[in-house]
Amino acid sequence: MFRFFLGGGDLYTYLISLLLSLPAILFSLSLHEAAHAGTAFLLGDPTAKYAGRISLNPMRHLNPAGFVCMLLAGFGWANPVPINSRYFKNPRRDVALTALAGPLSNLLLAVLFLLLLRFVGFGWLWQKSYASEFGSQMAYFFVLFLYLTARMNVTLAVFNLLPLPPLDGFRICGLFLSPALYFKIAQKERVISLVVMILLLFGPLSSGISWVSTALLRLLFRLVGMGGFLI
Repeated sequence: MFRFFLGGGDLYTYLISLLLSLPAILFSLSLHEAAHAGTAFLLGDPTAKYAGRISLNPMRHLNPAGFVCMLLAGFGWANPVPINSRYFKNPRRDVALTALAGPLSNLLLAVLFLLLLRFVGFGWLWQKSYASEFGSQMAYFFVLFLYLTARMNVTLAVFNLLPLPPLDGFRICGLFLSPALYFKIAQKERVISLVVMILLLFGPLSSGISWVSTALLRLLFRLVGMGGFLI
């Protein structure tokens, strides 16, 4: 179904998709970081709150390089939320929970937008849109926006769950690694980050993320009762 919206290498469709992606990226990245900050605060760490990071204002979170990467490749990052684990009652557990909050917020947002897609985009709005050519065009843009946002959030969640520093998946893995091994790997963060970027740009990692994201998106489509609309 969505090949109708995204297929064919049509320049017009590509430009529209690019423009619609801008607000989706800004909101998705902001929600991701605000979820980290809010969870840390609930678990006792006020550092991110004092830094103004419990906010959906993109300017409090935006990382230019991560934003461009998200725009062009579908995965990216924002400025990391400052966390002080000394405030936590159970540092290993609470660091993992704080890390998990970001990807989880993106998956929940993806489900919300798929529900909007089902009941509004392909429901009431799609039925009403045939009344005029303008209405049909607006419905097309709205449906495309909902789909792009859902897919983007799934990809963002999958990317951040990779068990590599400095991503959220690595901090979640801290629950299962010995402190010595955890900090030994963390010390290699810059090297690992560089390797990850190279593999994303030139290697199989981006293909793997895309494959997992598509599989997860298909599962969410079925979850919200839209299996018939799968690409």
